[in-house]
Amino acid sequence: MNHLTRQFSPRAARALVRTLIAATVTTAAFATAGVAHAEPQGFLETVKHHTTLINTVPDNGDQNPYAVVVAPVTAGTVKQGDVLVGNFNNSTNLQGTGSTIVNYHPDTKQMTVFATVPRDLKECPGGIGLSTAMTMLKSGYVIVGSTPSNDGTTGTKGAGCLIVIDPQGKVASTIVSPNINDPWGNMAVVDNGTTATLFVSNAGFGVGGANGNPPVFKQATVLRLDLDVPAGKPPVVKKETVVGSGFGAQADKGVFLVGPTGLALSADQKLLYVSDAIGNRVTEIDEPMTRDTSAGVGRQLTADGLLHRPLAMVTAPNGHLLVTNALNGQVVEIDPASGKQLYARWIDTDKAQSPPGSGDLFGIAMTPEGDGFYYVQDDVNTLVLAK
Repeated sequence: MNHLTRQFSPRAARALVRTLIAATVTTAAFATAGVAHAEPQGFLETVKHHTTLINTVPDNGDQNPYAVVVAPVTAGTVKQGDVLVGNFNNSTNLQGTGSTIVNYHPDTKQMTVFATVPRDLKECPGGIGLSTAMTMLKSGYVIVGSTPSNDGTTGTKGAGCLIVIDPQGKVASTIVSPNINDPWGNMAVVDNGTTATLFVSNAGFGVGGANGNPPVFKQATVLRLDLDVPAGKPPVVKKETVVGSGFGAQADKGVFLVGPTGLALSADQKLLYVSDAIGNRVTEIDEPMTRDTSAGVGRQLTADGLLHRPLAMVTAPNGHLLVTNALNGQVVEIDPASGKQLYARWIDTDKAQSPPGSGDLFGIAMTPEGDGFYYVQDDVNTLVLAK
């Protein structure tokens, strides 16, 4: 069921009819010159198939795949183009307790375990629960967030950390800071080789247990980390800057935590887009690479409409944003130049949930060729390719 949903006003609908009539006449007039094909206005129009690639559960039974990252280089046990997937839950399905990153190899269509992080890693406050915050640098090192819990609820969560993993899958170091509290959403990354800049959302500030009707705490942040990446050594933080703040975050019995999740940079790096799940909107922050103060929540780019609690976000080759929804199985395409929501496409139609696919989507990553995207269906622990 790969339906596209498109938003039109009555005026736009009438204009479309006129355009279609004109296009029909024009096509008929030039039929002898060949068949006319309308250029797709969006990226989702070009996606034709959804192929389930693997079940992401490794031998230790970890579940609930969140992070999806495509390897930019070959290093250690990882080949360029491999797809790394992090697990948030352990074998008993407790949230905030997953410790494995699996590696899907497109060339062999096989899966291996890239890393198993020790659950009791003492350098990480609260332990290990691998979140959607993950990247692989050109140096071959992987950085992944931990949003940990002892019992699968936010009542026992710790502040977590960022874990630096070497190309062989071994823990090299951790990044801990008062600015890091439950690193949650997918990272936006600029990697220059010897230096790198990471943007990561932190959704843990103020958030407690999920009993009763948990309040929304408007303390979630977006943190910029400027890294030095020495050759053959783990990256080190040289500067931390909170570039966004005041986003809502809330404990949740069903999904552990709701907070800012998707981060993506514009092509010129002058804007950072943030999916604000609590606000059901996408905002934009000016000059994210250079600013030295917080922009607060930034400017609202678009809200509501086709968005239903936006989660992970990625930039398509045409510059549009693709955002997964938490409350249905759709991905939404947004033109950031106009703020217009173009389409919503069903990529998970599992009717075990209502609406179909609700709560199933999370991480998303473009293919290296830019002709499709990888995503997870965390209810059935699968990695899927749409192209």
